[in-house]
Amino acid sequence: MDASRAEPLFDAVIYPHRSLSPRGMRILLAGIVGVIAAVGLSFALTGAWIVLPFFGCEIALFWWAFRKNANDARAFERLHLTHEEMTVARVRPSGRTLTDRFAPPHWLSVNLTPRAGGDNELWLASHGRALRIGSDLTPEERGDLADALRGALQRLREPRDD
Repeated sequence: MDASRAEPLFDAVIYPHRSLSPRGMRILLAGIVGVIAAVGLSFALTGAWIVLPFFGCEIALFWWAFRKNANDARAFERLHLTHEEMTVARVRPSGRTLTDRFAPPHWLSVNLTPRAGGDNELWLASHGRALRIGSDLTPEERGDLADALRGALQRLREPRDD
């Protein structure tokens, strides 16, 4: 196999969107804990100290939710197209990778299916198999990804001078 056929025609990594950075999450969690602690302290000072364990549980629940959200942000999806195959690798937060392979990629189709409410779904299909990709993207980003994939597949199908 020559080097030009081994080079990827398309390579993209899709990460889930997170509106807060890790630093922003720590600051927000610290603010929430501060407010809960202040309210709990005010209750304790008025003699209602029995509510303090509930405030502690509330803090633990917020901490768990923020940690789960940060852990889920480690997942991603990688799309890799060469002359020999199209691979879609989905990496879970645990590090486990699920890989789908379409070979040869010449028969691969890219379908952007509209849904109610202005949303859409992006599907790869070949030889009776279909795979939904880009679920972490906005509808506009899925449209752009579909166009980019179609362009890469068009380049793949063009006759080459060897």
